[in-house]
Amino acid sequence: MSPDDLHAVLVRDLRALVREVSAYPSDAQLWQELPGITNTGGTLALHLAGNIRHFFGSVLGHNGTERDREREFNARGLTRAAIVAEVELALADADRVIPALTAATLAGPFPIELAGRRIQTARFLMHLCSHLAYHLGQIDYHRRLVAPESGRAMTMSMTEI
Repeated sequence: MSPDDLHAVLVRDLRALVREVSAYPSDAQLWQELPGITNTGGTLALHLAGNIRHFFGSVLGHNGTERDREREFNARGLTRAAIVAEVELALADADRVIPALTAATLAGPFPIELAGRRIQTARFLMHLCSHLAYHLGQIDYHRRLVAPESGRAMTMSMTEI
């Protein structure tokens, strides 16, 4: 995996996240709880933005961002515009950090221990891409359940990679 490959997929999915959040017809629908679904679209979008900002912006990019994981899962009622702004910050972190990654950095261990062990940076970054795509799909389903009229958001566009 090259930094260019990582950048193409991650940026595509973060842009899709912006489209998904924006496709909710109302701010309230973004936070609408459904039986059997533990996280709303708003919760998952905040979680994804916080995750990318932490691992790319703070850990790899040393920007000093402090992650508030509790807020990611407990905040409610933010507007679509506020969540899009958080995703845009994550996108800016990815745009700044990924092009600076070297082959040596990708081949080496991720700077912090994860799940009690050291994981190769490239492997962990692939995990982050999969994590983003997984939750992006959940957001798409949540949106279409609470707002069937909202249509498609082009979540996995092949034209963007």
